[in-house]
Amino acid sequence: MKNNAVNKQNFSVHKYLTVIFFLSLMPQEIYAHASGEALDGIAEAMSWVVLVIAPIIGITVFLMIHILPEKIAEKRKHPQAEAIKTLCLLSLFFGGLLWPLAWLWAYSKPVLYKMAYKTDQGDYHEQTMKDLADEKAAEKAAEREKEGLD
Repeated sequence: MKNNAVNKQNFSVHKYLTVIFFLSLMPQEIYAHASGEALDGIAEAMSWVVLVIAPIIGITVFLMIHILPEKIAEKRKHPQAEAIKTLCLLSLFFGGLLWPLAWLWAYSKPVLYKMAYKTDQGDYHEQTMKDLADEKAAEKAAEREKEGLD
């Protein structure tokens, strides 16, 4: 047992000595060799990245993060998913201050909703629209029957 501990200690010492050896072989001073037109080209490329590409990526990431609560609410079939979407939209206008509330709301269990409707999962928007279409069709059929009987 003692022999294994000594071998592990020797291995770690050798590893550190090897790293120190290779670090000592690195050049001590590093110079930039770009000058003149090459330096101007590098500066121009960096300016394009900073002024155009970085804001586009930043805005895209910002928007993708802000729609996460609504995607979570849809995935979890949260009954108040539409309200969470609205809160996410409002959060964009208020600089992201409401976003943590939307995040917490998306992960919360709707206790009062469950007590009222005996379920904690809401309908999807498509299902709601189908139900409305079915109700309208039933109302029209009832009106036609009523008109036919009168």
